[in-house]
Amino acid sequence: MKGVKFVIAGILFGVIMVKSEAASWYRIQEMFRFQSFHMYGIIGTAVGLGAIAVFLIKKLKIKDFYGHPIVFPHKEKSWPKYILGGLIFGLGWALAGACPGPMFVNFGYGYPTMVIVILGALLGTYLYGITKNKLPH
Repeated sequence: MKGVKFVIAGILFGVIMVKSEAASWYRIQEMFRFQSFHMYGIIGTAVGLGAIAVFLIKKLKIKDFYGHPIVFPHKEKSWPKYILGGLIFGLGWALAGACPGPMFVNFGYGYPTMVIVILGALLGTYLYGITKNKLPH
C-alpha cells in the first residue's frame, strides 16, 4: 500500500508526457534537427520552474516530507566532464528518440520496441556501475 502514491505519480507523469507530446519520437527528432521550438519550450519551462523551486526551498528553508532539511550539496565544477556527459546523453537521446522518462512512457503507451532502448539503458547503467571506480569523477 505504501507505493500506491508513487504508482499514481508515475501514471500522472506518463499522461502529462503523452499529452504534451514530450514523449513523442517525432517531437524529439524535430528538436535535435532544430525544426521546432516545442521541446525547447517544455525543457526551458522545466528548468525555469526548477530554478524557482530551488530558490524558494533555500530561501524559505522548506523541509522534506519527514521534517528533515533539504540540502543541496555544493559540487566541484568541471566543465569538460559535463560537456562529455551531456554529449553522451544527447547522442543516446537522439539515437533512441527518448530519454529515461519517455522510454517507459512510450513502452506503456504501446510501443514494444522501446524494450530494446530500455535494455540498452539498463546495460549502460550496469556497465557504469562496474567501471565507475576506474572513471574520473
